[in-house]
Amino acid sequence: MALLLQNPSFPIVATFFAVLILMGTLLLLLSGGNGRMDARLARMKTRFKAKPGGETERISVKRIAKEGWFKGFEVAARSLIPRPQEMRERLAKTGREIPLGNYFAVCSALFILGVGIGFFMLNLPLVMALGFGVVIGLGLPHTSVTRMIRKRANKFVGNFPDAIDLMVRGLKSGLPITESMSSVAQEIPDPVGKEFRRIVDGVRLGQTLDEALWETTSRLNLAEFKFFVISLSIQRETGGNLGETLQNLAEVLRKRQQMKLKIKAMSAEARASALIIGSLPFVMFGILLLLNYDYTSLLFTDRRGIMMMGVGLISMGFGIFAINKMIKFEI
Repeated sequence: MALLLQNPSFPIVATFFAVLILMGTLLLLLSGGNGRMDARLARMKTRFKAKPGGETERISVKRIAKEGWFKGFEVAARSLIPRPQEMRERLAKTGREIPLGNYFAVCSALFILGVGIGFFMLNLPLVMALGFGVVIGLGLPHTSVTRMIRKRANKFVGNFPDAIDLMVRGLKSGLPITESMSSVAQEIPDPVGKEFRRIVDGVRLGQTLDEALWETTSRLNLAEFKFFVISLSIQRETGGNLGETLQNLAEVLRKRQQMKLKIKAMSAEARASALIIGSLPFVMFGILLLLNYDYTSLLFTDRRGIMMMGVGLISMGFGIFAINKMIKFEI
């Protein structure tokens, strides 16, 4: 054990496994499915349903789940996060029940662990260790939430033309638009079905159809759904065949999706080159660190090496940003 701790490569290997465990824990906490949460809530309800003593002794499981692990994290998140409501809206776009307190707790834990890894295992100065902790504590949760939002948006866009076709068939058979949306809510899988269920429930609870649609538009923030809402609004003002309008919209959305896939295929080589070029310096640095630790460690133990590494990382950041802009197309 002593020989293992004296090995210069031990901190690198330990850091690798620590980051791996961190990423797995983060994904487990942030991407827990709603089905598992609902099952846990059902078990808790069953457990405390027959407990005597009235309402004061019953546990409100949903309230506890929404408040987060600890009420203190929720209070701290509201006071420390600059725009907590925007962050809640961002978390809601993932389609999962992620309380703001849980998100803040994950960020805090990753920040502390990142500072500990940088200061004690990598022997970084305190300022750089704090910077490393900020990158880990803010970067990993933000990236994970962004990936979940993008994945849900892509799934919604993929199923949305089929939902419009189902509404068109309902309109042609004589059903009103709200009943056609109810059919979409029942037949089309989530996230399309879930969002249309919210629209139908809002209308049943007293909202106008326009209010429910624009509320969903602000929550999704997708151009395809905005096209749908604007088409309905224009048709209400000018009249015309709504079924034909929605059918044309479905064809446009399918062609738009095909164009995106075509652009993605044409830029695949450039994206692969950017990934290789961006990751090659880090891979080579890791290999050199394992082969000759004393030689490479000067980059983060000597002050001049730290400055050189900082300048290099900033330069690489600008280069990766430029390459990403060159290969990313918006239609």
